[in-house]
Amino acid sequence: MRTAVPNMPFRRDRYLLSFKYVAATLAVIGQCCVVANAQTKPDTSKTYQLRDVQIWGNSNGLAASSPTPAQVLRGAALERLNNLSVADAIRYFSGTQLKDYGGVGGLKTVDVRSLGSSQVAVFYDGVQLGNAQNGQVDLSKFSLDNIGEIELYNAQKSTIFQPARGLAAGSAIYLTAKAPQFRDGHNDVVKAAIRTGSMGLFAPSLLWAHQLSTKVSSSVSTEYIQGNGRYKFRYTNGVFDTTAIRQNGDIQAFRSEVGFQGQLADSSSWSVKGYLYTSQRGLPGAIVSNRFNYTQREWDRNLFIQSAYQRLGKVYSLMAHAKYANDLLRYLDPDIVTVNGLSDSRYHQQELYLSLVNKFNINTFWSTVLSTDYIRNTMQSNIYRFAEPTRNTLLAALATQLKFDRLDVQGNLLGNFVTEHTNSGTSAPDRIKYTPALMASWQPLPDPSFRFRGFYKSIYRIPTFNELYYTFIGTADLQPEFSRQYDAGFTFQRALQRGALKQISIQTDAYYNKVDNKIIAVPGQNLRRWTMQNVGKVNIKGIETNIRSTWQLNSLLLFNGGLSYTYQQALDASADAIADQQIPYTPVNSGTVLAGLLWRKLSLNYSFVYTGERYDQRANIPQNRVEPWYTHDLSVNYQTRLDEHQLKLGADVNNVFNQYYDVIANYPMPGRYYRFNISFTY
Repeated sequence: MRTAVPNMPFRRDRYLLSFKYVAATLAVIGQCCVVANAQTKPDTSKTYQLRDVQIWGNSNGLAASSPTPAQVLRGAALERLNNLSVADAIRYFSGTQLKDYGGVGGLKTVDVRSLGSSQVAVFYDGVQLGNAQNGQVDLSKFSLDNIGEIELYNAQKSTIFQPARGLAAGSAIYLTAKAPQFRDGHNDVVKAAIRTGSMGLFAPSLLWAHQLSTKVSSSVSTEYIQGNGRYKFRYTNGVFDTTAIRQNGDIQAFRSEVGFQGQLADSSSWSVKGYLYTSQRGLPGAIVSNRFNYTQREWDRNLFIQSAYQRLGKVYSLMAHAKYANDLLRYLDPDIVTVNGLSDSRYHQQELYLSLVNKFNINTFWSTVLSTDYIRNTMQSNIYRFAEPTRNTLLAALATQLKFDRLDVQGNLLGNFVTEHTNSGTSAPDRIKYTPALMASWQPLPDPSFRFRGFYKSIYRIPTFNELYYTFIGTADLQPEFSRQYDAGFTFQRALQRGALKQISIQTDAYYNKVDNKIIAVPGQNLRRWTMQNVGKVNIKGIETNIRSTWQLNSLLLFNGGLSYTYQQALDASADAIADQQIPYTPVNSGTVLAGLLWRKLSLNYSFVYTGERYDQRANIPQNRVEPWYTHDLSVNYQTRLDEHQLKLGADVNNVFNQYYDVIANYPMPGRYYRFNISFTY
C-alpha cells in the first residue's frame, strides 16, 4: 500500500525503495542529435561539418558554464531514445539512482546523490509537481511524446530568475513541453505513435498542435497504456530454486494534456496547461515465505491546471505562476478485513500554488531577484480518525548574481515559513528556517574549454503528511531533515576539426553531503506498517566522472562512446549506528558504458549498467547483503522522410543476457524483454 509508506514514492508501500543506478553517458545524446541533422539532409557528406558536433556539445549534454552540475536532453536527441516515459530517459543522466519497481506499470522515481527522492523537485513547464502526501513524483506518468526537453541540476537550476520553490530542494528536474514547429503554409502538426512489446505492452498515443494565429498556438496530447506486467523471474529460499511468473503487475492508464501558449504585443509570453492522468493497477508484493501472488489494487486520478506569464526587460523582468492540483488515490487490500468489510482506503489531496518573481538588472554584470511562493496543501481520507492536515507554506528568496566574462557567482537566501493544523490529533509545530546557497563557475584561461565550478547549499525538508500523520506509523514529533551540500569540480569540452575525434567532454565532481535528522522508512514483516524515524546523521561522500567522445570514422559512419563512474560512501553517522555502515540500498560503486553507431538512416545503441553490492538494512552484515547487478541493453532506430512527413521505427532489447536480479531484496526485476515502436509525423 503506497499510503502506508510515508517516505515511499507515490505512496506505494507494497514496494520497497529501489535504488537503481542507471547513470549513463551523454554520448547517446550526441549521437541522437547528429543523427537528426544528418537524416534531414539528403547529402550525407555534410555529417563532416563541425556544426553537427557542436550541436551535441551546446544543446544536448553537459552545461559546461553552469556553476552547478547540469545535464540536458532535448529535441531530436530525446526522440531517438525509444523511451516510453520520462523515467526511462532519466537513466541517461549520470549520478542518478532510478528507483524502478519493474514492469510496465512499475512505479519510477529518482534519487540524486543519496539525498532521497523527496529531495528531488520535478518541474513541468516551470511549475513544480507537488505531492505533500509523500513528497515524491512518479515519473512514469509523463510520456516523452509531449516532452521537448529534460534538464537535471544538482543543487538547483543555474539561474537566479526562478521561483523560490526551485531553491528549496537538493536537486531539480525540469520538464518542458514541446513547442509546436509549424512548416511554412501549414497550421497543424500531427504525430501518431504505437508502442508494443513484452509484458503485454500496448501504448498508442496522439499529439496534435494547431496554430491559432501568428502568436497563439495550442496542443493536445493523449496516450493510453495497457500491460499485464507478467514476466519470469527466478527465486530461491536457500534450499531450492524455482522460476515463476510475476503476478498482479497489470496496469491500464490514460493521460491527456491540453495547452495554449502565446506572445503579447510587448513581447511577453504566457501559457496555460491542463493535465489529467487516470490509472488502475495491481500491486505485486515482496516474494517472501513462498508467496508469489498478491491481490492489492490501486486507482489514481491526478488533475491539475497551471498558468505562467513572463516579461523580460532590460532593467526589470517579471515571472508569475499559478496552479491548482486535485489528486485522488484509492487503495484496496483484500487481505485485510475490517468491521466495514475489505480494507478500502481513499485519499484526496489538493494544492494551490502562487508564485511571483521580480528581477532587477542593476548594471551589465550585477542583477538581483526577489521571489515569493505560496503553497496551500490539504488532505482528506476515509481512514478512521485521520488527521486531515492543512499546510500553509510561504517561501521567500533574495538572490543575486555577478556575471563577468570568466566568472559567474550566484548566491541566495531562502526563508521557509510553514504553519499547519489538523482536524484531529496533534499537529506538527510551526517552522521557520533560513537556508543559504552560494555557487560559482570560473574560466581560468582564455580558452573556454576548461572551467572550475563549485557550490554550497543548505536544504530544509519538512516531513510529508504521511510521515507525520499516517494512522499506523506517522508521528507529529518527527523532525525536519537539514542537509548541507558541498561540491567542487571541473568541466573540459572541446570540438576538434582535424582527425577522427570530433569532440571530447570530461566532467568530474567531488561532493560531500551532510544530513541531520534524516528521515527513513523501515519496513516490517507487514508491509502496511513501516516505521518512520529520524536516523540522526548521514555523511555522503562521492566522486562522479563522465567522459564522452564523438568520432567520425568515415563519410558514412559516426561513433559515440562514453564512460560514467560513481564512487559513493553514504555512511550512517548517528549515535546508535555501527561505524562505517553504508545506508540501505546505496552502492559504493556504480557505472555505465555506452556506445552508439550511426550509418545513413540507421542508428544502433548499446549500454552496460552496473550497480555494486548494497545492504537492505542498517547493519552491513552478510544476511542483509543484496547482490550486485548489471544489464546489457540494445536498441536500433530507423528514421526516414516520406515527402514532407517523417517515419520512425525502433526496437529495444533490454537485459539482453536475461539476468535475474533484485534492485530491492525480494522484488525481482524483469529478465530479457522487448519493445517496438512506430511513429508517423504529418
